[in-house]
Order: sequence, then C-alpha cells, then structure tokens
Amino acid sequence: MKWVVNRAGIKEELDIKKIREKLIKACDNLEVNMIELESHIDAIYQEGITTKKIQETLITQAVAMVSFEESDWTYVAGRLLMMETEREVFHKRGFSYGKFLQTVRELVDKKIYDSRLGDYSDKEIEELGKYIAPDRDMMYDYAGANMLVNRYLIKYLGNTYELPQEVFMCIAMLLAINEKNRVEIAKKFYDALSLKKISLATPILANLRIPKGNLSSCFITAIDDNIESIFYNIDTIAKISKNGGGVGVNISRIRAKNSMVNGYYNASGGVVPWIRIINDTAVAVNQQGRRAGAVTVALDTWHLDIEKFLELQTENGDQRTKAYDIYPQVVVSDIFMKRVEKDEMWTLVDPYEIRMKYNLELCELYGVEFEKIYLQIENDETLTLKKRIRARELFKEIMKVQIETGMPYIFFKDRANRMNHNNHIGMIGNGNLCMESFSNFAPSKNYTEEENNGSGVRKVDLGMVHTCNLVSMNLAEIERDELEDITGIAVRILDNTIDLTETPILESDRHNSNYRTIGVGTMGLADFMAKEFMIYEESLDEIDRLYEEIALYTVKASALLAKERGAYPYFKNSMWDRGVFFQKDRVWYEENSQFADKWNEVFNLVKEYGLRNGELSAVAPNTSTSLLMGATASVNPTFSRFFIEKNQKGAVPRVVKYLKDRAWFYPEFKNVDAQTYVKMMSRIGKWITQGVSMELLFDLNKNIRAKDIYDTFLTAWKEGCKSVYYIRTIQKNTNIAKDKEECESCSG
Repeated sequence: MKWVVNRAGIKEELDIKKIREKLIKACDNLEVNMIELESHIDAIYQEGITTKKIQETLITQAVAMVSFEESDWTYVAGRLLMMETEREVFHKRGFSYGKFLQTVRELVDKKIYDSRLGDYSDKEIEELGKYIAPDRDMMYDYAGANMLVNRYLIKYLGNTYELPQEVFMCIAMLLAINEKNRVEIAKKFYDALSLKKISLATPILANLRIPKGNLSSCFITAIDDNIESIFYNIDTIAKISKNGGGVGVNISRIRAKNSMVNGYYNASGGVVPWIRIINDTAVAVNQQGRRAGAVTVALDTWHLDIEKFLELQTENGDQRTKAYDIYPQVVVSDIFMKRVEKDEMWTLVDPYEIRMKYNLELCELYGVEFEKIYLQIENDETLTLKKRIRARELFKEIMKVQIETGMPYIFFKDRANRMNHNNHIGMIGNGNLCMESFSNFAPSKNYTEEENNGSGVRKVDLGMVHTCNLVSMNLAEIERDELEDITGIAVRILDNTIDLTETPILESDRHNSNYRTIGVGTMGLADFMAKEFMIYEESLDEIDRLYEEIALYTVKASALLAKERGAYPYFKNSMWDRGVFFQKDRVWYEENSQFADKWNEVFNLVKEYGLRNGELSAVAPNTSTSLLMGATASVNPTFSRFFIEKNQKGAVPRVVKYLKDRAWFYPEFKNVDAQTYVKMMSRIGKWITQGVSMELLFDLNKNIRAKDIYDTFLTAWKEGCKSVYYIRTIQKNTNIAKDKEECESCSG
C-alpha cells in the first residue's frame, strides 16, 4: 500500500484511481498517449510525498513532453494546472464551483471584491452562478493557464482565493451593472470573455472586481514651459503609475539648453534634466508593487535638444545625461520626412524663443499650418538659438539608436492628425506608451495659490489628459459570421468601463467625459490567416476588407449606443458629424466598398443619433495577454511557431493554435518581407481611429543593409502609418530578438 501526505498533513492511501480520472479529463479529445504520462506516477512516488507534489510533478512532466510533433501536451499541462488550482481553492476557502452566491457575498464582506457586486440580488447571483461553465477552464494551454492562475487570480492571505470562471462572471456583472437587463447582458459579456473571444486589457482584467481599481490603460499628458507645470506633471505621472497606467509625456514646449531664463541667456539646462526626473519618478512609483512605472517621453524633431534626446539611452557619453528607464519617442512631421527623402537641410530651434517672438506653440501646429510657419522661422535671421543640420543625417542617427536600443518610437504627427475625427476641437501631439492609442490632449495652465483662512488653496485651469480603455477581439476564436456581434459586445464593454473606472487625475476624468475614447483592437490575426489558409504576401486585399468590416461594426455599435445613451459631448462639428469616416465620405463608400449598403445604414444612424465614442479602435501589442488567450500577439506574424520559453520559474511551451495541420501558413516574423509587413499594417491602420502598435523586426543574420531599414521607414511614412513601436533585432548568430519589456497596461 502506498501512502501520501494530504494538504492537512495527514497520511492517506495514494488514490491511483482519482489521479487516473484527472489524467483522463486532462487528455480528453487531445492527440496524446495518456499511458506515457501515467507511467511516471510510480517513478515519482516516494513514501511521504504530498499529493500537491505529485500533481506538480505530473504538470512538469506534461510540459516536458511538449514537442513540435506532439503539441497537445501543452493543453494537458494547462488542464492539470487548472484542476490543481481548483483543488487548492477548495482547500483554502472550503468550497469550489457551485456556490457562486457564497463566493460573491464572502469576498465582498472580506473587502476582496468591489462592494458594487453586492448590488445584485441573491436571485440574480444564483441565476448567474448557474450559468457559469467550469469546463471552460479546460480551454487553456499551459502558458495561458499559468498566466491566469499566477498573475490574475486574487490572493488572500497568500493563497489563491477565486476560480477562473468566477473571475469572468464577476467582471461581466460589474460591466453590466448599470444595464436595464443586466443579468442577460452579463451572460453575453461572460460568454465573450470565458470563451476567449474578447481579451481584456490588464487593468480591466486585474482591477475591475477589486475595490477602487483603475481600469484605463493609456494616458498622455503635456508639460508646459514653467516650473509649476513641470512638477504638476511629475505628480500626474506618479499618480498614474501608482494606479498601473502607462504614461505618455510631451515635452516639446520646454525650452532648449542655453535658452533664456528670467532674462538671462544660456541659463536653461534644456529638456534632459527634466527627463531624468521623470525617469526617476517612474522607477520610484511602481505599478501597485508589480513593476516600475512605464513612461514614454516625446520630443519633436525641430527641437534644438533633439540630438541630446537621442543619446538618452546610448552607452557612450556622460552618464549624468542618461535616462535608461523611460521610452523615448520622436515626433515627426511630413516636411521633415520630405527633407530626409531629398537629403535637404533641417533647422532646429528653441520653442521658448519661438513662443516669445511669434506668440505660438510650434508643437501645437501640424500639416500646412506648421509648414507655413516653419518656413518663416527658417528664414528668420534674427533668431538667437538656431542650428542647421542635414535632415537625413538626423534620421540616420535615429535609426542607429533604434538598432542599438530598440527606440526611439516614431510618431508620424501629420498623418495621425489628418485622420483625427476630432480635429475640430484639438490636436494629437504624440503617441502613448505602446504607440497605438492617442487622441487630443492639452496641458493644464495658469497655476495659482491663495490663502483661505489659514489654508493654502492651489488652482489650475484643467487641460486634457488622453485616456483610453482597451480590449482586443481574439480572431483566433471568432468566426466571420459572429464578427458583428462580438464587435458590438466589445464596444459596449468599453463604453460601460468608462462609467465604472476611477481615474487617478481630474484631467483624465474630463477627457473620459468629453471624448468617451475606447480602443477596440484585435489579436490572433496570424491564427485567423492560418485558419483560412491565407498566404501572408498574397492577402493584403483580404485583410483590408476584414478591417474595413470591423471598422463598420465598431461605428455601427457606437451609433446604436448613442441612440440609447446619447452622443459624446464633442460630437458636433467632428468629422463623424460632417459625414467623413476614416477620411472618406458616403460617396466613396457607395462607389468603392464591398459593404456599401451596410455603410449607408451606418451613415444614416450616425446622422440621426450621433456617435457614443469619439475614438473607437486601437490595436495594442498584447504580447502577454495573447498568451492567456492562446493566440498570436496583435496583428503581427508569429515570432516562432513553436519554442520553449525558459525563465526563472521554469519552462513554458509556446505553441501556435493551428500548429498541427496549418503550421506552414504561419510565416515567422523574421522571414516576412519588411516592406510587405509595413503595407499590411497600413491597410489595417487606415481603418483604425487611433493607431496600431507596429513593430519592425530585422534579422541581422541576413544581409540587412542600413538602406533596407531606411527604405522600410520611408515606406511606413508613405503608406500612411501613424507610428512605429519597437525596433526588434535578431542578433547575429542567435535567434533572440533584442528589445525592452513591453507595457503591461496596454497588453490587452
């Protein structure tokens, strides 16, 4: 007789039958030989071993058996982990699935769950509890199960205290709490989430059911050229980072090095000292203890400090001018790119001197208006701080630093603002931390401090901080005929999220209220293409139509919400209001679109009811949450069809969804022609109201020349891309992509 020690520390007989039942469930409908795994039980047994240790060893063994030929073992490992998690939760709290009412009431009482869940009646919770489908836990491979269990399930007193399907139902309940028929809507939300058709961004998935959790992913603020604005924004960055958001900061208004301060020339230290304070703030104020804050700092290419800005993260030079923990971003205009293409001269100027002489902020201009004033400035011989350089040499320096560090990001400002549906009320200065989310924003101004009965009262005219909530539709799991329904659910989820979130700053609340910005994105495009047997290089037109269709459904869903709830406050005189969608009027769609009749219906809806959301879509990188969903990340080709990721906690198999029968319809990113990839991203991007986290990958083992990289960037600009995220390089003689860690906030 074999003996083991259970969780209570009591010896009991080893129940081979019970273990075998779990193995049968774990291997059900998978192409694996269960006997191979079962045979390891005797090998790992030793008297006094704990039942938990046996389960963990079987999971580890299943992971070790994953191979290109037998990839289903990753699902066996995932299922075993889910079963072990359920067992652990049962032992720690005394009950498992089947007692949802008790789960909600107890976790609300313990202040683990948001008290708003208590607004549901016992009858409603009982009905929703019966709707929960525990078998959906079995849909996860090991990478997804491991992430869900270890990163997202709430811990209480150091122990896992909730189950995966409870997570999805509680989130669905909160998302639906203000709906008239909230139980039925909650069921729809639950199905979309638990069946992995919609992936929530990390702030929503991690925070929605906990008290006072921030749900917004992306924030962008701007700093004015005065000490009050600088430190007010340092405080803003700290508050956002504390609440887990990713921050974008525009610093193009700050005067250049050697500019005038209080009437003295050569007194300004330029932008670098302030960037170093931003850098240290991001490190000091971590994201709820999980990781350091994440901030991208943006500067326009005309700024006199641009050359020093490009040296922020390089290894050479004075270490006192470095900032290794921020993410630099260069804001690029069309006129600059034209000068690069023609190898012409470019002029760098000081924003303070321009402001004093011309009474304008150069960074607030774009397009024709910017070009007109910029040409005038270039010809102004009275300017004190001015430098002429070759535009192409500056661009080469940008590229050189990108290959070395993966950054700076690139933001094509004119393209983004031409496609800005809300350019009647503001402008977009730069992109967010992952370069997919951006809308109008402006700095707060006029800081005053007064005494009131012995108390100091500070006042400020509030600006706008771009704020966006994100989800991604999982194309790996969505059939074409359900695309409209899932898109509608995604839009509704995000619009409801705006009313549920507690943003960390007032300027963010203003932006949420006036623009109601949402970002519906997609992941699993590579899986979708493999499922449909699509060849990457030959599918540009098909993907163009797919994203036009998604755009159509997002606009329709938001218009129907406007009918139900009202249009966003800044709708009047927007491009939406003027009947221009994605830079195209109704006539264009009638003459050119495959979906002309559907577009006609949508134009009528928007004309009659307006639009609920000022921005609708953004394609995030979702590098981490795509693992949770068992899908390829974002809209990128897969990095590898199959590989084992090793880290301090062990090995995690990474397997594409359709590896067994469609492996060769997954081109690996390093083998995709960069020009074709950029054109694919531009086809997608023209149907996205915000942006696409477009990464570029260059395999340095191949005969890659500097001109190839240069041509890729030029193509990105000419094809109308709005931004470029990371530059990843595969180093010579390796298969490892070099880059920085991604922003977790946007990873939905």
